[in-house]
Amino acid sequence: VGPLLERHLPEADRIFRVAFGTFLGLPDPSRFAADSDWVATRWRTAPEAAFAASLGGELVGSVLAVRWGSVAFFGPISVRPDLWNRGVAKQLLEPTMELFARWRTRLMGLFTFAHSEKHVGLYQRFGFWPRYLTAIMGRPVGATRVDAPPATVGAVSDAGLQACRELTDTVFPGLDLGLEMRGVAAQRLGDTVLVADGSRVDALAVSHVGPGTEAGSGTCYVKFGAARPGPGAADRFARLLRACDAFAAARGATTLLAGVNTARRDAYRQMLAAGFRTVLQGVCMHRPDEPGYDRSDAFVLDDWR
Repeated sequence: VGPLLERHLPEADRIFRVAFGTFLGLPDPSRFAADSDWVATRWRTAPEAAFAASLGGELVGSVLAVRWGSVAFFGPISVRPDLWNRGVAKQLLEPTMELFARWRTRLMGLFTFAHSEKHVGLYQRFGFWPRYLTAIMGRPVGATRVDAPPATVGAVSDAGLQACRELTDTVFPGLDLGLEMRGVAAQRLGDTVLVADGSRVDALAVSHVGPGTEAGSGTCYVKFGAARPGPGAADRFARLLRACDAFAAARGATTLLAGVNTARRDAYRQMLAAGFRTVLQGVCMHRPDEPGYDRSDAFVLDDWR
């Protein structure tokens, strides 16, 4: 096990697709995730947070980690199917846990298949514990009335990053999407949608759009979104969903996709009421075994895949 290098990316992407497609029983496992890109985009954002497993000089698996300030998660982790149940995933997780220790993050986690005792059991051995389901939800773009076009951030300024950091810190101390926002901007994966009240950011959504991103063709995927907590949070969240819809329409997307943990009861119910329907669900696992920002009053979108 060692660093995942740029020359590994094509094979790491192939193994990722075949591994997940095989587990899900697809007729052609290599077509899993279609034309979206989950490996190279994350590697380019933080190459030091990616690890590779090799056997006989051949790449056989990889894992990528993501850091959002005081929060970190890993995924996707994938191993060549002919080497399943051989301890490769466990060996990939060891340097990942060492990386989390160096980062000194307050909350660590992952998203996995809720029905797979093998996956849940593996991650429990590293101190992660299953909590609530996370629903990946979608709806057609244009399903709701849009009041006004959103403000967006392309080339992320220091002032813009600070304003967004101030918001996310109110959701969970130290939560910081700056690296994610810069990665989206630098790779032209999408944009950061903002709902502002003067100079104050009331809500934000880091979004991917189209092929070659985590969204794929025809889709706008909100990788992270949050509305400022406190009185009026539900209204700010509703405005954010409308702003994301307008942004998706402007980019030619036909589907708006976002994840929400079902412990965030009010946000989950609001998405159902707004016409979102679950297309995939899994369980989030936390270390330590604490809620983090999975609270009923947290209007947050993410899924830690």
